[in-house]
Parts: sequence; C-alpha cells; structure tokens
Amino acid sequence: MNHQSQILSLRDAASLINSGGDLSTVLRDLVLAACRHAKWTMGSIMSIDAPHGHAYVIVRHDPTLIQRPLPDRWELATSPSIIALQRNEPVYIRDARVSEEFSGYRKEAFERDYRSVLVMPMSCVDEAGRPMVLSVVSREIMEVTPDDLAFIGMIVHLGEIAVEKQHKLREEKRAAERLQKALQAHTSLLQQALAESSVPSLAGKIAALVPNPVVVVDFTANLIVASRTPSEKHFDDEAWQLAANTSLHRQIMKAARSAVDRPQNEAHTFFLDDGTRRLRLTARIEPLSVDAEAVGALVIFTMQEPFSQLDLLLLDSAKFALSVQMMRSFIRFRFETRTLTELFMEVVEHRWHDAADVMQRAQRLAIGLASPQQMIVIDLPEAAKGSAGRSVDPHHTVIRLLQQNSVAAGIIVVDNGLVCLIPAELGEDKERVAKLLRKIAEELGRYFGQEPFVVLSGLCSKLADYPAAWERCLRMIRIGRSFGRTGVFASQDFGPLPMLVAAADVEDVRGFVQDSIGAIADHDRQHGTPYMETLFSYLREGCRSQACADAMGLHVTTLRYRLARIQELFGVDLDTPERRFAFELAIRLREVIDNSASSEK
Repeated sequence: MNHQSQILSLRDAASLINSGGDLSTVLRDLVLAACRHAKWTMGSIMSIDAPHGHAYVIVRHDPTLIQRPLPDRWELATSPSIIALQRNEPVYIRDARVSEEFSGYRKEAFERDYRSVLVMPMSCVDEAGRPMVLSVVSREIMEVTPDDLAFIGMIVHLGEIAVEKQHKLREEKRAAERLQKALQAHTSLLQQALAESSVPSLAGKIAALVPNPVVVVDFTANLIVASRTPSEKHFDDEAWQLAANTSLHRQIMKAARSAVDRPQNEAHTFFLDDGTRRLRLTARIEPLSVDAEAVGALVIFTMQEPFSQLDLLLLDSAKFALSVQMMRSFIRFRFETRTLTELFMEVVEHRWHDAADVMQRAQRLAIGLASPQQMIVIDLPEAAKGSAGRSVDPHHTVIRLLQQNSVAAGIIVVDNGLVCLIPAELGEDKERVAKLLRKIAEELGRYFGQEPFVVLSGLCSKLADYPAAWERCLRMIRIGRSFGRTGVFASQDFGPLPMLVAAADVEDVRGFVQDSIGAIADHDRQHGTPYMETLFSYLREGCRSQACADAMGLHVTTLRYRLARIQELFGVDLDTPERRFAFELAIRLREVIDNSASSEK
C-alpha cells in the first residue's frame, strides 16, 4: 500500500471511528477499521483484569457466516495481551498454529482457521477503568513490516482519541445529570419545607437523597431523626433508629451541641455507648441556625472522600430546608417564652397596675398565678451562655424531668435561667421537692459540665408575694456565687451574715468594717503581722487568754504581748460586751465581703 492509499485509509478509519455512538460502538468501529484498512481478517478488543488474571473480549469483528460459540474470557497466562501492556509494544505471532509460547492461540488457530496474530496495546481504558488491547488475526501468514505496525498504530491512536472523547462525554453527561438531580432535590426540599411538613418527613427525604447515613438533630423540639445505620456491625437500621431516640439520645444531642459550639473543617470523631457496646463514629456535623442561634444540626456519617461541588450544593439545600422547617417551631417557642417572660418580669419587678389584667393574661398563658405557688429558680452556669440551644435545651430538660416526676408546673425562661412555678401542695412534700431540685441540678450539670444554681422560694399566695420572693432567691444566688457554690442550696446553708451583707447597703457595711478593723488589716498586710488572726481567735474563745493561746499554739505570755500591742497601736477596747461583739462582727463581715470580691474577679 502506497502512502497516498494509507492516508486515504486513515481518513476513512478516522471517519468510521468518529461517526458517533456510545463507547461500545466506537470500539466496534475501531476493530472494523483495523481489519478493513490493515488487511486483517478478524479482530477483537479485550480489557485486561490483571488482579484476577483474565482478559475479557469487549467487542469483536468476525465476518464468518458460521454461528458458533466463541470464548469471551482468556487466561492471561496463555495470552500475549499482558505482555503487550507490560512492554507497551506490539506482540506479533507469525504462525499461531506452531506457537509454543501461547497455547491458547494455537488451539483456537485450528478451530477458527487463522495463522498470524498481532496484539496492539492501547493507552486508554474501558468503562470499568481496565486497560485494553486490540487483537487482529489473518487466515494467511502475514509478514508485518515496521510500516505496517506504524499504520495500524495510527489507527489505534485515532481510536484512543475517540475513546477518551467518549469518556469525557460520559463524565459531562453524568455531571449534568447530577447537577439536574441536585437542582431538583433543592426545589423538592424547599417545596416540602414551605409546605409546612414535619421535620421527620423532611429528614426522610434528605436521607433518600444523601448516600451516607444521616441524623437530623432538632434542638428546639429535643428531636432526633435517624436514617440508615452508620455501623452495620453493631445495629441494623431499625435498632439504630430506636437507640438514637432512647439510649443514645442524650449522647447524640450532646455531641451535636459540642460540634456546633466548636466548629471545625475536618470530620468530628465521637464515641457512643448504649450500655452494651461502644461505638467510634466519624461524621461531618453541619449546624442549622435561625436568627444567628443554633437550632439543630445535620450529621452525615462516614465521609471517606471530600465533598464535590454538587455534594456541597445538595448539602446546602438540605441545611436550608431544615433551617426553614425548624424556624417555625423556634419562632413559636421564642414567642411563647418571650410572652411568658415579659409577664413574669412585670410581676416580680412589681411593674403591674391592674391585678385583674395580670391574672387574666397569666390564665391565658397557663401559669395560674391565682393559686398559691412556689418558684424553683434555676440560674445556669457560665458554660451555658455560649452553647448551642442555650435557651432551648435546659427548657426541654426541665420539662422532661417534671413529666417523669408527675409534676404539673409552668416553666418560664428568664435571663440566663429558668423559673418553674410548682403548686403549693407539692411544696408540702419536702422530700419529694428536694429530690426534684437535686435531679434538675444533676441533669443540667451533665449538659454543661457544671451544675447550675437551684433555689426554692417561699410560698407565693398573691401577686404581692412574688417580688420579695424573687429578690430573696436572687440574693441567695449572689451569695452562692460569692462562695463558689453551685447546685441546690438555701439561706440556712450560709448562716445570717452573708444574708445580712446581701440585704444591706454594701457601702455602709464596708464603711463599718473599715472603721472597725481596717487599720489592723492594713498593718498585717504591710508588715506581715498576725494581729487580725490573734484578735479574732481571742474573741472566738470568749476572751479567755489560756484557751486562746492553746488554740493558736502560743505561750500565754506571747498572746498577752500581742493583745497589748493591738490595744497600743489601734486603740482596740474589748472591755464591754458591745465592743467585743462589734469587733467580731466586723471581722466576720470582712470575710464575707472578701469572698464576694474574689468570686466576681
């Protein structure tokens, strides 16, 4: 074949190979072009599965009219295909009938009546990503020259270009389909959210669209909706969904809140324990927010590969739809709590003028101020202020505890805390109330890592009782904070002096303390003397020298010297009971004030 004929043949081959169609059609046309223009009788394209040791026939050209079954799978050990790929060069068998190296070809050469074989490696892959080779055979012995190899190599190269083109077209088609699916999912999710469906139904739709197991966490409704199990080894789908709403509910909620409070780009790793097994799970946790406050989270488990742009688009659609859905319950919750809060603060701050109007509003909001009640005042710890669901989670937790203990109570959200209004008859059962207060402190303490302040007020029989009871509770909370106390406590836990300081004008108290013992305290601080300690011990022991000396581990002479110096330097006169009481009171008040000051730092 002259050069002009070869060029015309290549043009025809290129036209045939690029005539269109899917990948299978392109490969079939490639085999046909190689046989037609390079003068080979039959041919095929095989994909090589090296890990499993086989070569598979993808397409073949066989003009034989006799219909007969032909092998579609070859052992690589008997095929030159793997050699052609490993060396990246053609393998030519002049006469397959006498070949000792490739026994498979020798047997088939007699069965299908052919002699010469040429195997050409291809620098492209099939749809499964496996490398391919072109194999052509001739009924007569063909002498293959370098020009012949170059010519058929050019045909193969044209075929490789067409195959790569088909791969790109397939990827573009798949990308377009994924984009269309993502857009349809976005529209569908938004329509469902706007149609006021429930969070569980919307979560179910998201689970069907996302290939990974997901969990939707709704802080506002204290709700968890789980889809498929993230660990088939430990749970089937039904058991996982049940555990997520029972034994693992609190742990998943806490993990979601923690992830929302401390966002990170990489996946979160956390542990769950249902009492019988311990799971280590990895998940991407996306916060769901309304009005800059976290209302929930979308948990996507076991993301081994990074998200594509379309995955992120679908994820944003799911987050937006869930946020829209949760926004309704969040706004409703905030409206209800804000209305209750405004009414309650009017009452405890005595800003109301018409008692009948207040009673009617309270009745509409179901907090029953007409009946005698007591207040459980809960002041949350510092850790609660910046946490996700800071106003919602404690509310749900306390509701659940009250329901578990069969307590009918109104719950009001106040600044950094809650107030529970319990009926007077419950307050008469002091043991039951004490247990309830303890459970509230412990449960909220688990959430925030520190127990809140929990105080029970006195009985409020009428509107006028609430302001005094409220102020007394706040006073005890301030005292508890000054002493570093948390949990459940009452005024008797501190004694009368802290209550006196909290109730009195602090500046007047400070003035009394400074006038009485300020000079002694200053002298001790500047010179390192123990005069304040000595004076307090002497007063505590009833001004008995020997008892005081024994308590301080001093000789009585040393004690008397110190007392003389105190009188000489500071003019301390302990002759009358009134003077002794004044000095002891000043010392004790100073301790209370110092405790308060150190707690506020």
